[in-house]
Amino acid sequence: MARKDGGAKADGSKKPGRIAQVRQTYQMAKRVDPRIGWITLGTIVVVAAVIALLGLLLGTWWVWLLLGLPMALLAGTVVFGRRAERAAYAQIEGQPGAAAAALGTLRRGWTVTPAVGVNKHQDVVHRVTGRPGVVLVAEGTSPQRVANLLAQEKRRHVRVVGDIPVHDLVLGKGEGQVSLQKLPKRVMKLPRTLRPAEVSELNFRLRAIGTSSIPMPKGPLPRNIRLPKGGPQMPGR
Repeated sequence: MARKDGGAKADGSKKPGRIAQVRQTYQMAKRVDPRIGWITLGTIVVVAAVIALLGLLLGTWWVWLLLGLPMALLAGTVVFGRRAERAAYAQIEGQPGAAAAALGTLRRGWTVTPAVGVNKHQDVVHRVTGRPGVVLVAEGTSPQRVANLLAQEKRRHVRVVGDIPVHDLVLGKGEGQVSLQKLPKRVMKLPRTLRPAEVSELNFRLRAIGTSSIPMPKGPLPRNIRLPKGGPQMPGR
């Protein structure tokens, strides 16, 4: 990962400014959610109007004006961020490697290793390590094949990690599966049983486990899609 220094990347290119980031996010989201701009603007106007009305009724309109503008902008930002988040996930849902992209939004303290297991049908198992232990996330087109691959990878990891918990999740919309948008939150809600030092030791031990020799399909995800970190917020922050 390129190291950031003074807002510039290691290759000399500058990091986009906040306005440019919002513009890029809006352009991306509008392809999936054409009404995002009008809904965001409508939210700002409605909240501002409600607060202005309260100010007129209570007779302290200038106080409510000072409070109303920031609150209206905040409401618009929240609505925009959540709709942009859904749009970003919608653009990668169903594509190979979508789970890895979603897991990449996890905050510090998590280590994501994509494609630790892949079969010839391009069903994939990704690995996440953190304080809950090991989390194996499988995605694919056939529930039976995915279950078999996941069980195989779980046995392989248990032999190495011993008593450390190994959790398994399957990406999908069926019973017992986890949707793409809810995947990072589901991982973060797992019970935390390890200390930070134990997580470091776990990652060291897992270096003994290689990844599958079958490569991940290249270029499956749309370009310029930046999923928001750690839940609903403005992408690009």
